[in-house]
Amino acid sequence: MSDHSGVPAAPVPAFEPPYYVAVFSTVRTPEQGGYSETNARMEELVKDVPGFLGMDHAQTPGGLGITVGYFRDADALAEWRSDAEHRAAQKCGRAEWYQSYTLHVAKVERSHGFTRATAG
Repeated sequence: MSDHSGVPAAPVPAFEPPYYVAVFSTVRTPEQGGYSETNARMEELVKDVPGFLGMDHAQTPGGLGITVGYFRDADALAEWRSDAEHRAAQKCGRAEWYQSYTLHVAKVERSHGFTRATAG
């Protein structure tokens, strides 16, 4: 998730499968008026969806953005997909903010993680 606190970034932890991921890859247009505010609102809003597990986001210097949303089940993902404010943001994205995008939805069958122990 976007981190504005200065805390070091960390990926969303591994969850017990099965769960779902929505991988949203984008290239944005030069016109970004209102994008930051809408993005912040979507990050706030999705947290209220029962079954939302977390979100990772990365942006390349070349302009490719990737957001991965994690959801406990298909119902949670469907609730997010049908949210009225989210639908309105999607319309703005297609009309103004995105040159192109791709959405992949997948059921996760295996998941694990690693964190290096710190000296101390």
